[in-house]
Amino acid sequence: MIAETVCSAVAAAGLGIAAVSAYRKRFLSAARIAAYSLVPLGLVMTGIVQWLADTAFSPTAWAGFGVLGVAWLLFSTTRAVERRRGGTRKERKEARAAQQREAVAPTASAPSLGPGARAADKPASAPRREAADDFSDIEAILKKHGI
Repeated sequence: MIAETVCSAVAAAGLGIAAVSAYRKRFLSAARIAAYSLVPLGLVMTGIVQWLADTAFSPTAWAGFGVLGVAWLLFSTTRAVERRRGGTRKERKEARAAQQREAVAPTASAPSLGPGARAADKPASAPRREAADDFSDIEAILKKHGI
């Protein structure tokens, strides 16, 4: 009952401030203040304030909030453990199957010193040529300036 009285008083005070703002020709702010001041009155009229007051002083409601908190804690911890392990059971099963397929090594009969080794030598020599080209450009610039 006190909550309804306080909300009604806040609404009346807000409407009074809105009237003063409208008198000072600040109609936009007056309309905004009136809208904010009517919210507590609407909450009282719909019965939400009474429901909140009944919930706040009910031990059953607080026990319900405790149960919801425990459920949320369980959900979050199981989700964290699932992320750490690498996903759901289906994802782990697929990962194990992929590892077993890779363990067979179907290309093991190919020679290991084939064209791959020659291809690795070519890029190593290319930067040396580029570095020499860079130094020749620098030398040309220094000669041009007489250094």
